[in-house]
Amino acid sequence: MANAHSYKPSRLRRAESLRSLVRETRLDKESLIMPLFFKEGKAAEAIPSMPGISKMPETVLLKEIEALDKLGIKAVLLFGAANGKDESGSASYDEKSAFHKAIRAIKRTSDIVLIADVCLCAYTSHGHCGIVDKKGAKIDHQKTLDALAKIAVSYAEAGVDMVAPSAMTDGQVKSIREALDKNDFGETAIMSYSVKYASSFYGPFRDIYKSSPVFGDRKSYQMDPGNKREALREAMLDVKEGADIVMVKPALAYLDIIGAVREKVDVPVAAYNVSGEYSMVKAAQLKGWLDEKTVALEMLNSIKRAGADMIITYWAKEAAQWI
Repeated sequence: MANAHSYKPSRLRRAESLRSLVRETRLDKESLIMPLFFKEGKAAEAIPSMPGISKMPETVLLKEIEALDKLGIKAVLLFGAANGKDESGSASYDEKSAFHKAIRAIKRTSDIVLIADVCLCAYTSHGHCGIVDKKGAKIDHQKTLDALAKIAVSYAEAGVDMVAPSAMTDGQVKSIREALDKNDFGETAIMSYSVKYASSFYGPFRDIYKSSPVFGDRKSYQMDPGNKREALREAMLDVKEGADIVMVKPALAYLDIIGAVREKVDVPVAAYNVSGEYSMVKAAQLKGWLDEKTVALEMLNSIKRAGADMIITYWAKEAAQWI
């Protein structure tokens, strides 16, 4: 029979315990947000450029959210879409849409924090994040703000806890905050895509809803990757307009921006670990070039270490089991 004197503690085990005890940055599943993609119809549809990620109809979404909740994930970022697109993206604020119906179903069956992305690109026939003027030359600023406000209110009516405007239209936070308050949704929070760069890391995401612009690009309203001071101005302006959380997107190539924003604002900072960052590791894993788990956790730790209070990541479900 073993006794107390027969136990021989491992030096390696003690070293690991000590290392954990003094760790400065701690990655926890409560700070992870899982992006989810809605689709109309009955069957889920895999996204080839994003292994492990699918577009899901309501019934599948409900099961996925139940699984995430059981794993300890506290929030999801939900993206909507409709089969019918037009120049103004009118389906985005149609309260009778399948997406709005799915929001209501989620809120009836789950206590998970539901954040809804507010944008037009998945609903417009031209693929831009705003409404294009009659000449087709530029974004109509006021019409876009009006549409974004209508979307946010329609999502709040359906039951979301938070809206996340991502169109990068100047004044979008103010317009949405005023509309929410006017319609008695003062408790609906705003997570603003305050610092959203015109990045090449979005490629796989645009495959999801075939939302790449059919003309031009988004550089006129997304940020120049070379600009840092502009990022700070954008974040502080959004806080002034009523943002409860500010976001930096993408994350890995902009860790310095996350840190700089964290120092300047007094609200929580979110970082979006985007599709390209996810897919390149998945591709390397499939080739046998990298170990996905250790690389993903190292990446997520770097984002947290840079100053992000919460991380939107396609690894949320897996990371909740790895941590």
